[in-house]
Amino acid sequence: MSVIPLIFTSGWASGINAYAVVLLLGLFGRFGGADAVPPVLERPDVLIAATVLFLLEAVADKIPYVDTAWDAVHTVIRPVAGATVAALLASHDPGSLGSVAAGAMGGTTALLSHGVKASLRMAVNTSPEPASNIVISLGEDLSVAGLVSLAIFHPWLAASIASVLLVAGLVLVWFAVTRIRRFLARRRDRRAARAAGPERLAARY
Repeated sequence: MSVIPLIFTSGWASGINAYAVVLLLGLFGRFGGADAVPPVLERPDVLIAATVLFLLEAVADKIPYVDTAWDAVHTVIRPVAGATVAALLASHDPGSLGSVAAGAMGGTTALLSHGVKASLRMAVNTSPEPASNIVISLGEDLSVAGLVSLAIFHPWLAASIASVLLVAGLVLVWFAVTRIRRFLARRRDRRAARAAGPERLAARY
């Protein structure tokens, strides 16, 4: 079976939550009999590290502004993870796709989905309440878990859904950018108004 759809789906998911991807693939390979998963992802040390990092992300990703800082740090980590997982998947099935090409596909897809996630989170942070961050984060976690699980058993269906989500996310980013610009403009205006206040008071005297 070709691993191309699994590579694409894992790349998309890595841009959202790379640690969940490594953890899920490792668990499916170790306990679920998934032949497409390379043995290195099934190692206990890899699973333990992925679990710890996943739990850290699960907390950080639900706190306003902390999630944006976390995303900034992972701008490099997630695409690299997506490329690495893709290369490992391809090397485990040499007849389907070269490791370099697979790494490029996984890394590029992860970079795009990470850009979508980070941009939309910045837009969400313009709202004053934290509930939206929690809801969106849970939705992202469930999407990653659902699609990676689906990709093990129905890879082409999972890749199709991931493609739709990626395109829809890129469209939403266009709207999110407008909202972010308005938020930054309002904040600049408030700062300017606060700075002008003492000057106006001094001018009266």
